[in-house]
Amino acid sequence: MANISRHGWAMATALKGKSFQRNLLLSIGGIFLLFAVCFSVYQYQREKDYKIDILHSRLQMYNYEMAQTLGEDSLMNDRLFRDYVKRHSMEGLRVSIIDLQGRVVLDSHDADASGLGNHLQRKEIQQALHDGNGYDIKRLSQSTHETYFYSATRLGDVVVRTAVPYSAELTRSLQADNTYIYFAIALTLLLGVVLFLSTRRISRHIGHLREFAVKAERLQVGESSAKRLSTNGAQESSEMEDEAFDHELVRRLPDDELGDISHTIIMLYWKLRHSEEDKVRIKRQLTQNAAHELKTPAASIHGYLESILDHPDMPEEKRNHFLQRCFAQSERMNKLLFDMSALTKLDEMDGSKAKMEYRQVNVVQVIQSVLDDTSLQLQDRGIIPRLQVPQRVEVLGDQSLIYSIFRNLIDNAIVYANGASRLDITCRELEVDGRHFYEFSVSDNGPGVEPQHLEHLFERFYRIDKGRSRKLGGTGLGLAIVKNAVAAHGGTATALPTPGGGLTIRITLARF
Repeated sequence: MANISRHGWAMATALKGKSFQRNLLLSIGGIFLLFAVCFSVYQYQREKDYKIDILHSRLQMYNYEMAQTLGEDSLMNDRLFRDYVKRHSMEGLRVSIIDLQGRVVLDSHDADASGLGNHLQRKEIQQALHDGNGYDIKRLSQSTHETYFYSATRLGDVVVRTAVPYSAELTRSLQADNTYIYFAIALTLLLGVVLFLSTRRISRHIGHLREFAVKAERLQVGESSAKRLSTNGAQESSEMEDEAFDHELVRRLPDDELGDISHTIIMLYWKLRHSEEDKVRIKRQLTQNAAHELKTPAASIHGYLESILDHPDMPEEKRNHFLQRCFAQSERMNKLLFDMSALTKLDEMDGSKAKMEYRQVNVVQVIQSVLDDTSLQLQDRGIIPRLQVPQRVEVLGDQSLIYSIFRNLIDNAIVYANGASRLDITCRELEVDGRHFYEFSVSDNGPGVEPQHLEHLFERFYRIDKGRSRKLGGTGLGLAIVKNAVAAHGGTATALPTPGGGLTIRITLARF
């Protein structure tokens, strides 16, 4: 059944790929074909106009040569005019001399020019009077009833007009050469083949991406079914199969911009997927650890209260001791729940929305407030705090989160830095990739932490000595809150040994 479904998805992908290729080919090919047709029409008209200009220039040259040979004064002499036309005649050539009022003075075809009518409104005459020369194409002569090509030239006070009949030979000579049309058709076919191969290649890679998208959707459906049926083995097998498919797909991607984009999409998908899986795993682990951590104080409270209820004649001193232990365990439970709530809030925080609500915060005032709130605990432990920071250190952030950062750092030193006599808090400015940060260091001179534990200190519920940590009252979430709160401000948190002994926590916060 799975093979049939996969085959169906493959067929749908192939059909969609062909449809995409067809649409892309038709759209690009249609645009190119429209351009080719428009260019051909333009080129045809341009070549035709070019040949007409050549004929017009030849007739203009005839007019100028006649005027130069006879002289402008002799153009009106009938004998000289006809003698010149006869000696320099072309097949079917007709020459007319027209005055500026449009009257035909002389005509080589008709000896009696007075009956030819006024030519003032003729197109070629109007152009000649206005621009010095002009022509008209394929107009029927009223006197000979033949179709002529007319070319007129103004020479002083007269207009010399020559005309040649529109014969089959002249028509062929004025037609555009169709050779370029055949060339354009051949070029169009060649580019069509290239376009088909290019679109098929693009369509194939788009098909790979769509196949990946269908597979990702199928994987989600398969995971949902596996979760409902609790078939973890089948789910892991499916994931291994799909990751192998993705590696094969990445290998088939082209080594160009399209391949880079496709590769990035696939990698981002798996990063997002693994990120979501990590979040689910962390939440599941948090729930399990929280249940384990809450079980101990809950059992202690239950045992103390049960003893008090079962022994109503218990001595008052012992009863008060049990009640004090119940209160201490309830305080521990309350702090654990508070820390879990803070972590959940940080996990669910929308980074972009939260940063819009950030305000200017004076970190020196926040640190001083934390030291005031923890002064009694520090004094009981014999720890002397030393604050070595500039008078004014301002960052852009959430004041309550920044308070939580330094409160958890100082509480961590109070709880775990046994035998420490000082707590140094320093600050310096640094620049990373063009961005300016404040780096804060909180150092104690206590027993410190072994190197193999340093990279795990910011993990949730991580304990170096579990029994001792619970006895000291720690929840195992303080440094995890520090790391997440610092990350919410775009900074980092690291743990390293203090020179001479002890533990140093360094955090960075973006400068305001």
